Amino acid sequence: MLRAAAGQLSQVIRGSFGVTRIAGVQSVRNSSHSTETDVEFDARYEAYFNRADIDAWEARKAMNDLLGMDLVPEPKIVSAGLKACRRLNDYALAIRWLEGVKDSCGPHVNTIWPWMVQEIRPTLTELGVETPEELGYDQPELALKSVFEM
Repeated sequence: MLRAAAGQLSQVIRGSFGVTRIAGVQSVRNSSHSTETDVEFDARYEAYFNRADIDAWEARKAMNDLLGMDLVPEPKIVSAGLKACRRLNDYALAIRWLEGVKDSCGPHVNTIWPWMVQEIRPTLTELGVETPEELGYDQPELALKSVFEM
């Protein structure tokens, strides 16, 4: 209760003196933006996945970071991620990576995903990895029919 009263009192005092924001804090926060180009970004993630000593946690972290961004990873990054999954002997992670990349295509999945599969097909065949559609993961296994379709 004392904390809430003190917070309200500090707002009243700031308002009466006209203090709204400290300019130094704002400039420090805005100065931390990166000026990395797209080519440097792609090279950084490709080099990260191509590391020989990458472990499962690092691979999952990088994949999760990439899928959390508002972008579709380049095919060379996807291929490097698949090769990292192969070095880790984690087939499930490779399939999950492909599902995440497909999901990141968003509403343009019908145009971007076929192109992506076409670009990474040599890597898929080299590693023996199938796409989620080839595994049947695009169709629900135990789904019930809709009452409107009967």
